[in-house]
Amino acid sequence: MIHFEKFTLENGLRVLVHEDHSTPMAFLNITYDVGARDEDPEKTGFAHLFEHLMFGGSVNIPDYDEPLQLAGGENNAYTTNDITNYYCQLPSDNIETAFWLESDRMLSLAFSEKSLDVQRKVVCEEFKEHYINKPYGDVWFKMRELAYTVHPYRWQTIGKELGHIENARIKDVKNFFQKHYCPMNAVLVVAGNVNADQVRELSDKWFGSIPPGNRYVRNLPKEPVQRAPRKLEVKADVPLDALYKCWHMASRLEDGYYVAELISEILGGGASSRLYQALVKEQQLFSNINCHHFGSTDAGIFIIEGRLVKGVKMEDADRAVEAELEKIKHETVSVAELEKVKNKTESALAFEDMSVSNRASSLGLYEILGDASLMNTELSKYQTVTAKDIVNTSNQLFDVNNSTTLYYFSASN
Repeated sequence: MIHFEKFTLENGLRVLVHEDHSTPMAFLNITYDVGARDEDPEKTGFAHLFEHLMFGGSVNIPDYDEPLQLAGGENNAYTTNDITNYYCQLPSDNIETAFWLESDRMLSLAFSEKSLDVQRKVVCEEFKEHYINKPYGDVWFKMRELAYTVHPYRWQTIGKELGHIENARIKDVKNFFQKHYCPMNAVLVVAGNVNADQVRELSDKWFGSIPPGNRYVRNLPKEPVQRAPRKLEVKADVPLDALYKCWHMASRLEDGYYVAELISEILGGGASSRLYQALVKEQQLFSNINCHHFGSTDAGIFIIEGRLVKGVKMEDADRAVEAELEKIKHETVSVAELEKVKNKTESALAFEDMSVSNRASSLGLYEILGDASLMNTELSKYQTVTAKDIVNTSNQLFDVNNSTTLYYFSASN
């Protein structure tokens, strides 16, 4: 059980406090309710660009990192399709430095042509290095565009195309900031060697006077049910042929999400999983294969991907994957196998909660999802999944009309 206190400032900023006096450190985490799904389809990559711009300094603090480092702290951030998260840790005696820094850039982020130009170049280089020039780097550009027709999950957090970042202008950047980065759209979590009274006082002092902004009301197009299989074949300069398959799955808070996660463990959770044992070890069709999903807030996609052994035909590999899916659709999973993946999931959740910084991040995420206390009840969602649920969800999930397939051929074959 993760204990926390929650209060809301007059400007709408939600503040959560998680005390853990076993550490000398304090952790300050701000989750903004904005991700790549909230971008203009013609101006994508902005949420990720802001992850960089937010470290460029504010009106009052030209260098964000220096005062934090002088206080013995460190920081980082990440962006997803759903949220943007900024976090720092430092000795608890210096926690006010983190309040000062985070509140100042929320209130008065510095917007300059120089800062934008520097970060735009950084992001463009990242785009080229990881997505354009890297083998298989374009896979999820293609797969997302194929799997989604209207929902903004059809582009990645880095953006839909390089030109969107190259052409980002100060006016566009300011508008995006003013729309999303305000107290009404943020959750502040303070964890570690702190107490609630101290956090309340510092929150009022440093964040209380920031104008609330307008709560962002999300009105995204709902992805229609897929009625026919989709398929794409590409050829590129990669070492091995690769197979990618995905299916639309339940959204983050639906019961089907938890069932799908256990299915992903049964099929592809490590060397003892069904796909690895059957297709890598026994039939030797793949050099590696795995199964996962994106953990999306809205309805996401369930993924199987693998690199083929040289000389194996793509159609044979695809049929072998489908054969394994037929088994899970029609054969009841054993008590032992279901218990194994439930225990593994419980261990993973427990291990994640061991870190105070992870607890802070998770509390922020769950509060954005609707209620931070969900963090304490999620395990029960997995524990109540039955063998019948696995069969029923597998039949819905792995319907051929719900599938999207990419044959990624090596140009050297």
